[in-house]
Amino acid sequence: MFKWIALSVLLVFIWLGLGCEKILSRYETIQVPPERLESIEPIDWQAVSIKDKPADANDTTPQVLPPEKLKLTIEECRSAALENNLDIEVQLFDPRIAQQDEREAKGYFEPLVFSNFNWNKEDNVVFTDLDANRRESIYNDFGLRIPLLTGGEITLDMPFYRTETDNAFSIGDTLSREQIKIYGNTLSARINQPLLRFGGIRRNTHALRIAHYGTLTAKARTKLEVILVLAAADRAYWRLYAARRELIVRKQEFDLAQAQLQSARRKVAAGEVAEIEIIRAADAAAQRKEAIIIAENSVRDRQRELKMILNKPELQMETPTVIDLQTEPNPQRYVLDREKLLDYALTNRMELLELELQIAMDTSTVDYERNGMLPLVNLNYTYNINGLGDSADDAYDMVLDNRFVNHRLGLAVEIPLGNKSAHSRWRRAQLQRQQRLATKQQRTITIKQEVLNAADQMDANWQRVIANRQSVLLAERTMKAEQRQFDLGLQISTEVLDAQTRFADAQSAQIQALVEYQIAQVDLAYATGSLLQAAQVHWQPKEITANDNPPK
Repeated sequence: MFKWIALSVLLVFIWLGLGCEKILSRYETIQVPPERLESIEPIDWQAVSIKDKPADANDTTPQVLPPEKLKLTIEECRSAALENNLDIEVQLFDPRIAQQDEREAKGYFEPLVFSNFNWNKEDNVVFTDLDANRRESIYNDFGLRIPLLTGGEITLDMPFYRTETDNAFSIGDTLSREQIKIYGNTLSARINQPLLRFGGIRRNTHALRIAHYGTLTAKARTKLEVILVLAAADRAYWRLYAARRELIVRKQEFDLAQAQLQSARRKVAAGEVAEIEIIRAADAAAQRKEAIIIAENSVRDRQRELKMILNKPELQMETPTVIDLQTEPNPQRYVLDREKLLDYALTNRMELLELELQIAMDTSTVDYERNGMLPLVNLNYTYNINGLGDSADDAYDMVLDNRFVNHRLGLAVEIPLGNKSAHSRWRRAQLQRQQRLATKQQRTITIKQEVLNAADQMDANWQRVIANRQSVLLAERTMKAEQRQFDLGLQISTEVLDAQTRFADAQSAQIQALVEYQIAQVDLAYATGSLLQAAQVHWQPKEITANDNPPK
């Protein structure tokens, strides 16, 4: 019989081993078909129009048509990015998650109510009358356990028991010739306190400090993510502005080339110039057309970039909505005090704050691991008041009389020989702290470099704005002079077209200088950690929704 049972168990285990994949697949939350990972399918580039796309009969979502044009200021751009950007949406959960870790650490010091109940019934074979043949007992313990910040623990409890036995030598209320009932209880107070290792408030609040620093770190990272997104939104806004203005310049250049072509045709018809002037003007107009195509594509790319950052429901990347920018560049010169900028950056950069919090964690960890190298010395003390009687009332009355009291004092000592593991953990914590301090020094130098570079770039871009203004004025005057020379028959089309190109390039350079001056202000604000203040933005961690609240 036994061999058949053993064989059956063996077959079950073999089946479990061979069929583990089928069993595990039942508990998978996501299943990926092998062909999705192991094959590469060619894509069909044939375009499908919207009208040919089959409609989903089960789709009851109301279709909201995107607007043809959306007016957008720089302030509205920042607000939309802060409200809808998915990177911020994800990051805003981190502070709340970290706060739950902190609450969990605080929960370690919460008092605990406990209760134990046991019922036991015995019917034993005995050899002498000194032993009990039949015995039935009930034991119930109810108490309170209080963890201490010092690492110790206080326990208050009052166990109660009731025993029925047929032992003739037991003292109690005789139920019959065979059964005796006994009641007993104890009021107990115990304290257990480590004196060296595992002892002390600083050691036992280490996890709570780490959780608190973790919450602050999560908030610093979230603020940094908000700054990153807002800076990206500002840069995308001004780059789209530059692309739009560049398109206008290239269209104006094309119009001038077209006007020159018409002028050349009139002069050739009048016999004033050779026919080669028409060819030169037509070639220039074709080149200007190519520049318009490139500029239009750049506008679409920049617009799509801004739409992705904003992530507004009615302004997705695939929508044909045209973003109409309402804010113009404000080319005002700023006199920068570099020393104040450096001090401000070293105070407000979130990367430095995060490193300071990590150094504080490392310092707490060093103290925690240093405590782990100490000998283990535990002090135990127990105070009991005992009660016993023929009834429960008699047992409780005896406890209240405080007649039978026990005291127990204990001291347990453990001294590790060598203690290499604890020393290694302490040394590792020290090295990690020193590494973090070196990282902070390196990061401080990098931030200073970023601030100074951004300040110099801002000054240089301002000089570019001034220089390009003058360049545009001179290029326009040159272009008009060349046009007059051509009209008088003293110049060929090539010189006029070259002058038009230089004028358009000067306008383009002026636009780039204005936009890059605006972006340089964003870069300097980001380098000093003041972008949120400059943009007047306030953020809050992601709240838990009503459906996510735990049951009470």
